[in-house]
Amino acid sequence: MTEQSTPRPMIQAPSLPGDHEGYMPGFGNDFETEALPGALPQGMNSPQKCNYGLYGEQLSGTAFTAPAHQNERTWCYRIRPSVKHSHRYEKIDLPYWKTAPHVDPDVISLGQYRWDPVPLPSRSSSEAVAHEEITPLTWLTGMRTMTTAGDVNTQVGMASHIYLVTASMVDDYFYSADSELLVVPQEGRLRFYTELGIIDLEPQEIAILPRGLLYRVEVTDGPARGFVCENYGQKFELPGRGPIGANCMANRRDFKTPVAAFEDREVPSTVTIKWCGQFHSTRIGHSPLDVVAWHGNYAPVKYDLKTYCPVGAILFDHPDPSIFTVLTAPSGQAGTANIDFVLFRERWMVAEDTFRPPWYHKNVMSELMGNIYGQYDAKPQGFVPGGMSLHNMMLPHGPDRDAFEGASNAELAPHKLDNTMSFMFETRFPQHLTGFAANEAPLQDDYIDCWTSLEKKFDGTPGKK
Repeated sequence: MTEQSTPRPMIQAPSLPGDHEGYMPGFGNDFETEALPGALPQGMNSPQKCNYGLYGEQLSGTAFTAPAHQNERTWCYRIRPSVKHSHRYEKIDLPYWKTAPHVDPDVISLGQYRWDPVPLPSRSSSEAVAHEEITPLTWLTGMRTMTTAGDVNTQVGMASHIYLVTASMVDDYFYSADSELLVVPQEGRLRFYTELGIIDLEPQEIAILPRGLLYRVEVTDGPARGFVCENYGQKFELPGRGPIGANCMANRRDFKTPVAAFEDREVPSTVTIKWCGQFHSTRIGHSPLDVVAWHGNYAPVKYDLKTYCPVGAILFDHPDPSIFTVLTAPSGQAGTANIDFVLFRERWMVAEDTFRPPWYHKNVMSELMGNIYGQYDAKPQGFVPGGMSLHNMMLPHGPDRDAFEGASNAELAPHKLDNTMSFMFETRFPQHLTGFAANEAPLQDDYIDCWTSLEKKFDGTPGKK
């Protein structure tokens, strides 16, 4: 980096008293925050002249006419309006980032699949001898799409990705007009410098980056690897608790939105936009992260997964895994999500006369799972941290033989599932494998064989076998 392009710390708004400096608590709240005193107009949105010579601008995440309880927008007071962060665009190619509809005719998506972690880049011995550095991977160039579902042009469905990040974005910014991004780190730490504030993200946390939000990504502890769910449809929201009531699962207070932060830098910069599955770039002469103050309810947010309070059966059987839903993105059909984000973390198992792992089943939903750390109870072997599995709609799946036999013969005393955290991106749409997932990612070819040793126990005579 040149001296000119070396980022200086952003000027940040004061924090509220408490343990979470730089953040404001709540999910879907109407926030207000200013990095300079008096920058935020009071009692109105669009004064004739804004303080400090700022421009007022609205960022809308829903249609203007959406019902009041669903309407999301944020008023930004910035050094330049966003039209100054945009110029003539040219198409660029990010070949590993795919968008639905994307059906590769040479790939079979029907099946039960599992992958080892996609390896992070490293120097080979031959490269070391030749003193050749590996190509650095940024948030954009390091994105690897595994599956796609639905249709981005009709704003339904999703895509799942693995990110591999070894280098920070320098004078380079990005936003997606197609989707909001749910980021699930597995290794390393990232910092998201966004228009609306700064989010630091590490394993066992998640972040939601709204559609249209502009940001750059820096590596604070790398290399970094994790998972991304790209949501083309309605925004993620908290699931209804129904009879559970007001508490448990994910609580609103545990979500954190950043305070305002801005930078005033005159330096040649690039802005990349994802729009209808294609990538375009434009060049400008300054940083676009120039929002000095803002108020509204359309903003990035992060959440500590360790604060998720699971709910389960306390006598016999156990609920459907939907009881572990952290976030849901609704579809047009009530109760059938465009995407559910489901978390399987440490929890106590106290049920009586109950087969404790997930039962054998076929599901109208397509289930993509990822392992953040530890061991998953239904697959004690093979499903490793950083790995993924896919069980597409109406494809049978369930515990392997070791998990079945262990659960069938275990002493059913109170037991804690410990050292485990995995998740599921579940969608109403079939998930189509990309060429990368089928041919380049470390697919476990023998995964389908994990059920072959399940034995026939039936012999026509009564009694438990």
